[in-house]
Amino acid sequence: MKKKALITGITGQDGSYLAEFLLKKNYIVHGIKRKSSSFNTSRIDHLIEDKKLRSKFFLHYGDLTDTDSITKIISSIRPDEIYNLGAQSHVGVSFDNPVYTAEVTGVGALRVLEIIRSLGLKKIKFYQATSSELFGEKGKNNIFNEKSELNPKSPYGAAKLFAHHITKVYRE
Repeated sequence: MKKKALITGITGQDGSYLAEFLLKKNYIVHGIKRKSSSFNTSRIDHLIEDKKLRSKFFLHYGDLTDTDSITKIISSIRPDEIYNLGAQSHVGVSFDNPVYTAEVTGVGALRVLEIIRSLGLKKIKFYQATSSELFGEKGKNNIFNEKSELNPKSPYGAAKLFAHHITKVYRE
């Protein structure tokens, strides 16, 4: 039986690369994209248009700020793996829209984890994408490791840090 993966943030750079990678590994790939007045699928248009992928690649409208839409998607797909790459990922914009950034980037991860828990889907593997923004200012030689201090300097970095820690809490 083929594994099913769900990718939030599939229309972004990392999400599109991950989708390609998983499709090559013969996964069935589902992606969540936000409803928008403009099309933002340019990074995955080649996957959408590939007729050979029609039974392996699916897009669903959803939003990490909307518990109902995410619940419906996860409940209907019942994926084996969830890759949470969805975020308001522009550091500068996070200062202009800090609450929205926290809702999507931080609380969005919590929503997905809580949906997994509430549906009793204990076998799902969950991956939370992170960022060097967790560390704040660049360290010596711009190198970070697991001993580097977590000290975000933006709403985006703080939201990612929340997502990182809440994932750890749910895992433990």
